[in-house]
Amino acid sequence: MEIKQLITFNMAAETLNFTQTAKLLNFAQSSVTAQIKALEAEMGTPLFERLGKRLSLTDAGCRFKTYAEKMIRISEEAKLIVSGTEEQTGTLMVGAQESQCTYRLPPILKEFKSLFPQVKLIFKPAHSDEMAREQLAGGVLDVAFIMDTCRPGEALVIEPLIKEELVIVASSTHPLLQKSEVSPEDLEHETLLLTEAGCSYRNIFEDIFRTAGVYALNKIEFGSIEAIKQCVIAGLGIALLPKMAVEADIKAGRMNELGWKNTAAPTYTQIAWHKDKWMTPPLKAFIDLTRQTFKNY
Repeated sequence: MEIKQLITFNMAAETLNFTQTAKLLNFAQSSVTAQIKALEAEMGTPLFERLGKRLSLTDAGCRFKTYAEKMIRISEEAKLIVSGTEEQTGTLMVGAQESQCTYRLPPILKEFKSLFPQVKLIFKPAHSDEMAREQLAGGVLDVAFIMDTCRPGEALVIEPLIKEELVIVASSTHPLLQKSEVSPEDLEHETLLLTEAGCSYRNIFEDIFRTAGVYALNKIEFGSIEAIKQCVIAGLGIALLPKMAVEADIKAGRMNELGWKNTAAPTYTQIAWHKDKWMTPPLKAFIDLTRQTFKNY
């Protein structure tokens, strides 16, 4: 099993197209096909399923992808240690929820790229905090942003960065805006616009109802906070979101915050990494830069 084969497999797993993989890696397509076949022969199982012109990962391919990514990164780290070159290269795998990527990380990324222009940053969506923790523990991610209550991470180092304010928002004409404080009973017949299962603030929203013994029947699940916001503005339902994601919309009058008493445990944006992770200069710089930037929020 060669690193070149793993890189080719990983690219093909992302593109699901051997022709495109060959172009991106500057290989002949026959070379890509040969490398994948050799890898499949060594693994003793197909990694891709070929149905006509359509390519997809098999279950074994999906499982193998995690290890391929890990082995590629270990190889890059080893080269950095041995070479001792001044200019840092390699890849940094960062896990983050959409809200962090949109509202908190752009200035960090801009500054990081100015310091390490040759380091490739890859963002992996972490739709839930448990997913991020698992991927850190498994070596899939180098570092991740978690929005959760403060709790130990066992094999992880988890450092709180900022306490997050969660707000319930509705359209600017919603009748419940007339109430100084709403209860779960007031929201029982509302349409709840929810993020994906496992998201920390979705869990908080559902716990509010569960604790009160109220069961809202109308729920719509979205994969995007921006989609939720647009539906709130259009009056299609209410949502619980981090204030950082809706602050500008509230100020502009596109939506309003409902009065509610948050009795849940405080939620923090935290940065996390594996306790045994080798701290490359780029990874250490990314963590330090994140700490400095969050102090200004």
